[in-house]
Amino acid sequence: MTGGIAYELRGVGYRVGEATILRDVSLEIPYGRLLAVVGPNGAGKSSLLGILTGDLRPSEGAVALEGRPLHAYTARELARTRGVLLQSNQVAFAFTAYEVVEMGRAPWIGAREDDEPLIRDAIERADVAHLTDRAFSSLSGGERARVSFARVLAQDTRIVLLDEPTAALDLRHQEDVLALARGLARRGRAVVVVVHDLSLAAAYADEVAIIAGGRLVARGAPEDVMTAERIEAVYETPVRVLSDPDSGRPIVLPRRA
Repeated sequence: MTGGIAYELRGVGYRVGEATILRDVSLEIPYGRLLAVVGPNGAGKSSLLGILTGDLRPSEGAVALEGRPLHAYTARELARTRGVLLQSNQVAFAFTAYEVVEMGRAPWIGAREDDEPLIRDAIERADVAHLTDRAFSSLSGGERARVSFARVLAQDTRIVLLDEPTAALDLRHQEDVLALARGLARRGRAVVVVVHDLSLAAAYADEVAIIAGGRLVARGAPEDVMTAERIEAVYETPVRVLSDPDSGRPIVLPRRA
């Protein structure tokens, strides 16, 4: 898998009308690492991910993908480079869950003779084999999220961008999805995950980026950036940050009277 830097952002800003969503964000995202992006509601996390996918165009600054301006890529080139999981997992037509996973291979039509092994492997890893014959529209929110994640796995790209992949999942599948994401990074992919659960982010990420008020306020190893003082300032609520007895990773808990 590719080494080096996947994305380079320099002074990126993003505005919608009079509202400034992101301001002066500079960031390098390397291959072989899982970066968790955290921050309060409205901080600009999903907009940052939209900038990385190419779905949003910065109002200022520059974004390079593997040293080339992001806007210079064709849609097919992007689809073969980065897989994207968005918060909304909707499908307009009556596809089965298997057909939704199969869509992950669409960018590669004509590139290889047999996509079936990749599709089946993605289905097994996302634990959705028992759902493949079901209509996607009949699935629960958590089941749709896992099938959509399987689609991203089947796409088999060197960059994986996940927006709140654990939001609708139960405890077991939250852990499974983040463990799979970390496994992708260990195999050389660049993985970016937007997540609300700070302890989950700290447990699996190589680095955490904290976004607040549209700015990148901290980026580094979880134990370095996720201090009680910083989290209280960003989230405006008292917390305790403990050390996990097994891993030493931070655990963030609300501090109640």
